[in-house]
Amino acid sequence: MVGRRTSAEKPVNDSLQAAFTPLQIGPLKLRNRFIKSATNEGMAKRGMVSKALVEHHRRMAAGGAAMTTVAYCAISPDGRTFEDQLSLDDASLPGLRVLTDAVHREGAAACAQITHGGAFTFVPQLSTRYPLSCSGGFNPPGVINGRLFKTAMTEADLTRIADEFVAAAQCARAAGFDAVEIHMGHGYLLSQFLSPAYNKRRDAWGGRSAAERARYPARVLRRVLDAVGGSMAVSCKIGVTEGFKGGATAEDAVQVAQVLEHEGAHLLVLSGGMNVEAPWAIFGSNMPPAATDVIDNKVIRAATRLMKLWEPKVAFHELYLREHSLKLRAAVKMPLAYLGGAKSVAGVQQVLADGFDSVVMGRALLHEPNLVNQFREGTATVSGCTACNQCVVMMYTAAGTQCVLHAPNDVQLNQQPASA
Repeated sequence: MVGRRTSAEKPVNDSLQAAFTPLQIGPLKLRNRFIKSATNEGMAKRGMVSKALVEHHRRMAAGGAAMTTVAYCAISPDGRTFEDQLSLDDASLPGLRVLTDAVHREGAAACAQITHGGAFTFVPQLSTRYPLSCSGGFNPPGVINGRLFKTAMTEADLTRIADEFVAAAQCARAAGFDAVEIHMGHGYLLSQFLSPAYNKRRDAWGGRSAAERARYPARVLRRVLDAVGGSMAVSCKIGVTEGFKGGATAEDAVQVAQVLEHEGAHLLVLSGGMNVEAPWAIFGSNMPPAATDVIDNKVIRAATRLMKLWEPKVAFHELYLREHSLKLRAAVKMPLAYLGGAKSVAGVQQVLADGFDSVVMGRALLHEPNLVNQFREGTATVSGCTACNQCVVMMYTAAGTQCVLHAPNDVQLNQQPASA
């Protein structure tokens, strides 16, 4: 049973009682308020679910997180941003079932992040001449990937891709996942609809207001809810700020949250930033120049160095998205999950005191998958993560994402199919 507490667990640290109460998300009950965020693992080489990916998420579950999120499960081959990513299809089912079974044995829930990259894609071959997006014309990510133009989606494209989101969610359910997270942030397809910098449509899928631009993402959400919402939790990941001039603001995010609440989303995971225009806003700090040296992919290495030319200096501080996220907390009643630099007992206490329902952690759990257990037992009060962000670029290496403060991952494990 997901979330069942075992007799071997130690008593909860008195200062964190609230963090270890169950949380209901749609039809899913989580054992506590900690969720492992979707952080691209780099553990699906050639689209294969690897033993490394299974072990990665098993450790998050064993470490105490109530739910762990498998990052970037593309809804179609065209929806991938890189070749070494999962597509939710029949071929991936055996490996994903191994993964969800491993997570469930540790008493946690498993979530699949379902998404489409739109104009942000580095896949060598697409079924269309130019990548699809909300609007056509010049493609900002194309400065990096060589695809300088994008194609505006037609009504037929809109219907087909909504169908693909539904099929992906149904595939995730068949693979044993307890939840899906529809990615509407960071510059991928659905956030391209939300962004005033990307969405220039003049039909029903565009508009001056964020609420108008949210119509298509809301349509996708409605379709997914109708298909699986009775048996799975359905969350949406949105940005509370895009982090660059001309991008969406917290006030825009408030309107988006209200639309998605009205549509019936079970949970919103609050993030920020854009992959191309403001990656530092995603992480709340800069990536060190030396971090690019470990990237094996020459295109990604060059792109990362190029982005650093316009990157402002950003110093990490805990809860760096709190100010923006609080505006959404004041505007909606639905469950909200805070994401953005929580790494200590004090930070978790602040998030819950602010009225957020869950704490979503990424780098802190990459550094120490057992951190939630340590918080519960009182053996740690703060993560040892330094926010160096070298883990972010490790996804492009042969061994996949890892904290560089620890021993390297097993490369061989990342080359073996999970279902072998």
